Amino acid sequence: MILFLLLILAIIGLPLFIVLGAGGIYASLESDLDPVLLIIELYRLANQPNLITIPLFTFAGMVMAAGGSPNRLIKLFNALLGWMPGGLAMAAIVSCSFFTAFTGASGVTIIALGGLLYPMFIKANYSEKFSLGLLTSSGSLGLLFPPSLAILLYGIVSGTSIDELFLAGILPGFILLVMLSLYSYKSALVWHEPPHDFSIIRLITSANETKWDIFLPILIVIGIFGGFVTITEAAAVTAAYALFIETVIYREINLKRDLPKILVDTATLVGSILIILGVAMGLTNLLIDTQLPSKLLSLIESHIDSQLQFLLLLNIFLLAIGAMMDIFSAIVVVVPLIMPLALRYQIDPVHLGILFLANLEIGYMTPPVGINLFIASQRFGKDILTLFRSALPFLSIMLIWLLMISYIPVLTLWWR
Repeated sequence: MILFLLLILAIIGLPLFIVLGAGGIYASLESDLDPVLLIIELYRLANQPNLITIPLFTFAGMVMAAGGSPNRLIKLFNALLGWMPGGLAMAAIVSCSFFTAFTGASGVTIIALGGLLYPMFIKANYSEKFSLGLLTSSGSLGLLFPPSLAILLYGIVSGTSIDELFLAGILPGFILLVMLSLYSYKSALVWHEPPHDFSIIRLITSANETKWDIFLPILIVIGIFGGFVTITEAAAVTAAYALFIETVIYREINLKRDLPKILVDTATLVGSILIILGVAMGLTNLLIDTQLPSKLLSLIESHIDSQLQFLLLLNIFLLAIGAMMDIFSAIVVVVPLIMPLALRYQIDPVHLGILFLANLEIGYMTPPVGINLFIASQRFGKDILTLFRSALPFLSIMLIWLLMISYIPVLTLWWR
């Protein structure tokens, strides 16, 4: 009854960390264990060497968001792609994925870029349905690209190499961008988008304005995969670089006026992640101690006898999880439980990580608790059902993409 009550309270809006914390205390008492074990898990979390990367990369993303990076990115990619049918949509897809990779928050992308792009779509004769669907779905693009907070958190929770996860997400993420861009190109042939002649001068001007933004992901990739810096060092360099270019080069951020708000926004997002992570790790370790993964494995083995069947069941389960929980909560709660199951069916931990994040990326757009739908509803003033219908074509493409990376492991393990 207590667990059922906690579930009901979570559904009606009780903060998740309270639900998880109460569940952890209840589970420890029922197991005749001292609840101080939960505090030990918090201490273990605080000693994670890669934990500092989360606030540092988050701060960098918030600084770029406040410093006008979205405007510069849209201008650059529109100059590069806007001359093609559907070029503006392609520019939006690339810009959103770039931005989400650094902010780590789908809602920030929809709020920051949605307000800029939606009027541009309407002015360019894009249909309202297409525009709403694209912006709603594009909010979660980029979660597989470095330095995604979701990948960082998954690596910390699962113990999987973050470097390998970064490498594994590049090709699947790029494939998704190509698939959505091709759909945008085909769709744009239906309406008459105003001609936009390619201008090398315009492209050079835009690239010159955005060069400091674009150099940042190049710096991260070369630094990490070239062996010059660790993940933690890369996070520190990224934060310092972002603050430098926005305050000294672009001069969009005033340290006295703007920095306090940026720090508060960063602390709010990071704090919400860490407090959920802390209480969830205690609860999940108690569940592991009660041999819940072993019991689940026995149950699944009695019905599932192949890796393909398990992957199908796993995708359905994770899509449901993604529709009901935010990505950070799902990682810390679900990953420790499914890791033993996946290893039993010989699924590579890195491959599992990309599948996990891809499912939750899609879950952002599915009712009843798809975060993208709620944020887009507030941003564009449309009801949830209208946005879901608008996003269905993009959702269908992403489901096809999910099947591809599920059953073709080489797409995620191409670098081995």
